[in-house]
Amino acid sequence: MVSLDYLLHFIREDTPLGDATADAVIPALACRAGIRAEEDGICAGIDEAATLFSHFGVTVESRTNDGCRVNRGDTLVTLSGQAKDILLVERTALNIIGRMSGVATQTKKMIDIVTGISPGCRVAGTRKTSPGFRALDKKAIIIGGGDPHRYSLSDGILIKDNHLALVPLAEAIVRAKKASAYKKVEVEVETLADALVAAKTGADILMLDNMSPEQIGETIAALKREGLRDRIVIELSGGITEKTIRHYAGLGADVISLGALTHSVRNFSVNLEIIPG
Repeated sequence: MVSLDYLLHFIREDTPLGDATADAVIPALACRAGIRAEEDGICAGIDEAATLFSHFGVTVESRTNDGCRVNRGDTLVTLSGQAKDILLVERTALNIIGRMSGVATQTKKMIDIVTGISPGCRVAGTRKTSPGFRALDKKAIIIGGGDPHRYSLSDGILIKDNHLALVPLAEAIVRAKKASAYKKVEVEVETLADALVAAKTGADILMLDNMSPEQIGETIAALKREGLRDRIVIELSGGITEKTIRHYAGLGADVISLGALTHSVRNFSVNLEIIPG
């Protein structure tokens, strides 16, 4: 669960000087409201929405839980309290539920595709998240059943192309291994030759980046011939989408990571309806 202060940042962004419309138009009165799904999918963000409404004195009854499958028309949350307080939080809460449910739904869809072909392969996110929303993007991936991957640059060593533009591959791996006895060393490679060098030099994880399925198959076969496959984790990444993931799922990798889980996810549609009286 993220902190209340983190969530209140979104409210402050939306209402820096209050709600001009509700303050001008709505008298002090109580009402009820319901948040409903407008499509089928995996629900996420309910905890965060409930935290925000509760902070502003609104009574919240969750009718479902994060991670549950919901159908169009299902009521996710019921609310009761001062109308102004409900309206103050409304858009922020819907934005959070909509984006997080969109990420969780897409993650679950990708997992179903991948595990239907290769049950042992995991689906992971990337750092291609919405600025300021990463903690919730990553939580939504977990709710959808995926692996969040790194939360930040501080979480793990991942040697990428721009690092290798400055330091040779083998030297970069040696330096990384010396820097920490506790962090695994992941290396992004784009050729079979570099994959073999990285594995022989001691990389723990190989990210086969922007390779075609044929190149990946050849690389994994070469690692097996060299007796290197069983001691490393193989991650596939780079432009993989819902349309192409089936071509990668059966290649024998351990993880498939997709920026598409978060950088271009479609918002899950939810609405809030006020019930007067």
